[in-house]
Amino acid sequence: LLLAKKHSALRKVQQLIRENRVEKRYFALLKGAPARERFEVDVALRKNQLRGGERMVEVDEDAGKQSLSRFKVVQRFAGCTLGEVQIITGRTHQIRGHAMEAGHPVAGDPKYGDEEFNQAMKAHGLKRLFLHAHSLRFPWGDQGAERHYTAPLPAELRTVLDVLALGRD
Repeated sequence: LLLAKKHSALRKVQQLIRENRVEKRYFALLKGAPARERFEVDVALRKNQLRGGERMVEVDEDAGKQSLSRFKVVQRFAGCTLGEVQIITGRTHQIRGHAMEAGHPVAGDPKYGDEEFNQAMKAHGLKRLFLHAHSLRFPWGDQGAERHYTAPLPAELRTVLDVLALGRD
């Protein structure tokens, strides 16, 4: 979503990220229907490396790192919900792990998802993980003027939503 043309700008953005001054929002298609329009998942996540070198995270309040995600319902469909997720921390696979922990795994997720749900979404045209970084906001320059960048939902994900909205396969 963001590309730095100068090394100095890259360092500034990295600093803002470390200081937790970058607001990051994503769209995710979630299994089921969350009971509330807004909810938070605040659980510690610990990285776990599998034999093949693949990384996963698991909830571990003792050895994990604190992580917080805020979920907001954008649109409800039969059997699933489009949510906007704001990550307050930036842990590996945070949204995917937190969505699973909340009982609403992300569509198309082979690691943390629900296989039956993934198959149903595949029948609706989903060919990949339905997770999209759509908004970055942060202060910039000496005056701290706000920068806000957005990226529209890719056509392939928009098509899945259109099919779900029509209630057909």
